[in-house]
Amino acid sequence: MIIKLEIDRWRMGLAAISLLFSIPVIVILSSVFHGVGDNWIHLVDTVLADYVTHSLILMFGVSIGTLSIGVTTAWLTSFCDFPGRKFFQWALLLPLAVPAYIIAYTYTGMLDFTGPVQTFLREWFGWRAGDYWFPEIRSIGGAISMLSLVLYPYVYLLSRAAFLEQSSITLEASRSLGMGPWKSFFYIALPMARPAIITGLSLALMETLADFGTVEYFGVSTFTTGIFRTWFGLGDASAASQLASILLLFVFILIIMERFSRRQARYHQPLGRQAHAQRFQLKPGRAWLAFMACLLPLLSGFALPFSQLLIWTVETAEEMINDDFYVLIINSLSLAVVTSIMALCLALFMGYGQRLHNTMFMKFMVRVASMGYAIPGTVIAIGVVIPFAWLDNSIDSWTRDQFDFSTGLLFSGTLFALVFSYLVRFLAVSVGSVESSLGKIKPSMDDAARSMGLKPLQVLQKIHIPIMRSSLLTALLLVFVDILKELPATLLLRPFNFNTLAVRAYELAADERLADAASAAIMIVLTGIIPVILLSLSISKNRYEP
Repeated sequence: MIIKLEIDRWRMGLAAISLLFSIPVIVILSSVFHGVGDNWIHLVDTVLADYVTHSLILMFGVSIGTLSIGVTTAWLTSFCDFPGRKFFQWALLLPLAVPAYIIAYTYTGMLDFTGPVQTFLREWFGWRAGDYWFPEIRSIGGAISMLSLVLYPYVYLLSRAAFLEQSSITLEASRSLGMGPWKSFFYIALPMARPAIITGLSLALMETLADFGTVEYFGVSTFTTGIFRTWFGLGDASAASQLASILLLFVFILIIMERFSRRQARYHQPLGRQAHAQRFQLKPGRAWLAFMACLLPLLSGFALPFSQLLIWTVETAEEMINDDFYVLIINSLSLAVVTSIMALCLALFMGYGQRLHNTMFMKFMVRVASMGYAIPGTVIAIGVVIPFAWLDNSIDSWTRDQFDFSTGLLFSGTLFALVFSYLVRFLAVSVGSVESSLGKIKPSMDDAARSMGLKPLQVLQKIHIPIMRSSLLTALLLVFVDILKELPATLLLRPFNFNTLAVRAYELAADERLADAASAAIMIVLTGIIPVILLSLSISKNRYEP
């Protein structure tokens, strides 16, 4: 009876948490039913078409870029033998550590008219301004290139996992029928990996829609920049939330497409642990091409921008590495540590609650609470500030009437609102890791522990948490780094005079102080490398490869 009562309390608590974290999405969706104001009419008449067009162009361009790089490199490192393959199979994940807005700032500094590349060309050839043509980095094409370079690892990671899981029997049969490497790729491996590829592409496109720093810096009008300008420029939260609702529609369409693709494309293979198919031995010329195909995205997406950031950091260290910089580090780290621990605790509560009461209702509530990861930070920020501002105004009005005392801002414009938005945005990362780890623990262990008189919470503390320790640490680090990199939600919700590394890098870059922004940017990149290395080690440990 006591155990049943505790399980019921767990279920009610999970439902309450799910409803709490769904508030931002409900607020945004409810804006559709608001009345149309003058600002909204102005947006529709002037810039809404640009937001839609530019967002679609970005998605199309990033789709081509991430698919061409991610699928090609995944195939080469999985099924072909060439020099450097073992290095590339994990190093190609490194661009994940570089936020898109940071690589945008870095390449702008390198490729602008006054940057080292054009300066070298003018000195070498004796050119002057107007004597030569050079591609404009601050354009929608530049934004597509920057986003593709840091987002292709999503497609690479999932495509390679799908390729490695494909049965050697199927691929060997294709070879016995006379298919070469390319025919096996196009007619056998690629169709079987399609669900995983579409999933990786969906993640990349969600990140594209969520991006703010890159498109804002390059002057590309998208929904994220429009939301920011409408909120701060026009001071109209209602029109900003209506823009956010349209962006949310784009995200939901991507989610539906990804789910539909996985449901409609099922490819069954022989059960059991399958040996990897024998790799194609590439001839020297093709081996060199394969090497370059893997080297170029690694150089462009990680090595070159990281090297440039390092050079700028050394050059500006005396001026930029000071007490203010250490305050930025403390602010960023403290925010990330506190929020990632809270996210992990909530994920444990939700994941174990679902295990205790594994019903469709509980699964649905967990999905509701963890859907924020697919939603851009600007949308979440709008969805957080509107109800918090209403709550602040209601409390302030009541205290004025009752006690003639103003409470001011208790929630909106505080660190509480910022932490809450982080939890809404990144809770899914922790929930996914906890669910995966709990799924590997046999239910018989729970039954055995309860037969010894342990309550559900004691089972979690004494049995599950020690077993899941490494997975929980990974989840903690992933959320930690995501929070360090998050720019739009931090920019919109941070308290006055409170800066983080991401915000400082953005502010300096916006003032064209690109070299000065390097110290903050490189700290974010160095921190982001940690989970990428852990991810690479995890893949190497769990995959059988000859």
